[in-house]
Amino acid sequence: MSEETIVRQAAPTLAGIKTGSMFPYRFENHAELLEDIRAFNRVLVPRGMCLLLLRVMEKSALLYLYRPQSLEKDLEDHISQELLQESGYACSSCAACVRHLVERFRSGEGFPHEVGLFLSYPPEDVKGFIDDRDNYKASCMWKIYGDEQRSRKLCERFQKCSACYCRLWESGVSLEKLAVAV
Repeated sequence: MSEETIVRQAAPTLAGIKTGSMFPYRFENHAELLEDIRAFNRVLVPRGMCLLLLRVMEKSALLYLYRPQSLEKDLEDHISQELLQESGYACSSCAACVRHLVERFRSGEGFPHEVGLFLSYPPEDVKGFIDDRDNYKASCMWKIYGDEQRSRKLCERFQKCSACYCRLWESGVSLEKLAVAV
């Protein structure tokens, strides 16, 4: 796995302005994929991030880069707590919630739409999507059901960060330097 993949797919998380990023990754060798994840975690964990393997299909993996401390704060929101409980999460800890999310992805029972809570999407937008997918106000990286102006600004912030990080990486700045410790 290349640094470029992580920078392009998870720049706002690397920058510390987004709790988590989820992205697909094509691989040839499962053992090499696991070693790559371990190697990246040696760089990322000291900076407050963790790269996890959510699910493996044929030669494709679904990866999740996240900041546990930020996720803990995000999941304290009352709407988040309600949605997680409705989806069978025992909200005893952030780690327990992440384990349950991984189980939901690996179970093959469909896509766990509460995943937006793990990606810094506004809880009211996640709730709106779960409750009524068709009646959204607008869309950006996600469908907006709540405060449209706030969600658009957040989305723009994530997109600008991604563009900036891609330019920095292309100019030679390493992943190690781009991974901000918060």
